Amino acid sequence: MANNSSSSLASANGTSDWNEQREESTLYRLVVSVTVTLVMALLVFSLGCTTEVKKLWDNIKRPWGIAVGMMCQFGLMPLMAYILAISLGTTTTQNVAILILGCCPGGSISNLFTYWVDGDMDLSITMTTCSTIAALGMMPLCLYIYTYSWELADGIPIPYQTIGTSLLSLIIPIACGIFVNHRWPKHSKIIAKVGSILGATILVVISVTDILLFQYFLNLDLSIVTSSAVLSFIGYTGGFLLALITCQSWPRSRTIALETGTQNMALYMAVLRLSLSSQQFSQIVTLPMFYGAFQLLNGLLITAVYQIYKKCLGKRQDEKALEPHVNTLDVFGSKLNVGFEKEEDGPEHSRMENKAGQFQQGAVHEMTSLKGIL
Repeated sequence: MANNSSSSLASANGTSDWNEQREESTLYRLVVSVTVTLVMALLVFSLGCTTEVKKLWDNIKRPWGIAVGMMCQFGLMPLMAYILAISLGTTTTQNVAILILGCCPGGSISNLFTYWVDGDMDLSITMTTCSTIAALGMMPLCLYIYTYSWELADGIPIPYQTIGTSLLSLIIPIACGIFVNHRWPKHSKIIAKVGSILGATILVVISVTDILLFQYFLNLDLSIVTSSAVLSFIGYTGGFLLALITCQSWPRSRTIALETGTQNMALYMAVLRLSLSSQQFSQIVTLPMFYGAFQLLNGLLITAVYQIYKKCLGKRQDEKALEPHVNTLDVFGSKLNVGFEKEEDGPEHSRMENKAGQFQQGAVHEMTSLKGIL
């Protein structure tokens, strides 16, 4: 009788401890979610201080960079995620989770990395916004195409409300940042630098704290770790190579690479929770954690390598030294690729026209002088 009482007491204590841990975990997740939301709003606002409406509109009117980015985001990434899923021989749940990750639009963290590698900030913000809007139609299309042969019982639901929330959380801070840049241009540069440093530091601290506090929940499944690392690597390198192949300038190539390799993790978690049961979700809960860690580490590595390269070699304008074969035109305040333009529209043609005009004006002046003498 005493044994039964003691075992019941132990069981009750164990259940109580588990419930307390669960409540603490839920409370911590709520605090982290609110903190990350505020930090991302700060980041987007500070980076919006480097943007102008005219330059955003110019990117839309000349959508070569946006088109290449969309091809990488909704062409390359879903295809690579599908190949990776069927190659690793994972379960159906893991396959679905990997594919959903590849079909997600770009995340706002790419704007931060683009700022630190001297990329095209206007293109980065435009791509992030356009990919979020395109996700309303491209995510269901990609998921339908690649899961058609898997014969899933139910389709994968798309959280349109979450996509809309992500879009608003991106557009509103950017609009505020653009207004600050227009009204107080000198102060906007300070805000951009301080906000980017502060935001990046807080994100790194939260990521490290997550791993340390919840390391006993980590499912070190080799397929999950491999898919997270490989898909992140493919996103960065594949986006960069496709940008170079399509004759994008070096700043734009770096921007497209970063946009391709970073996914909207908040939207990804929302789709997973809607698509999977609690038991299925517990099997792949570490996938977004690992992918988020890998995309953050890879982005920081790219940033560190670029900053060291720029500091050691003193080549702040590396585009001129490394792109002698690519025609670029400095319009709208940034280097734009004119590989799609006709040769007679290039800067060399403009200089020749200027010289011809000066020569013609000089000849007319000489003829007028001679007539006056005669």
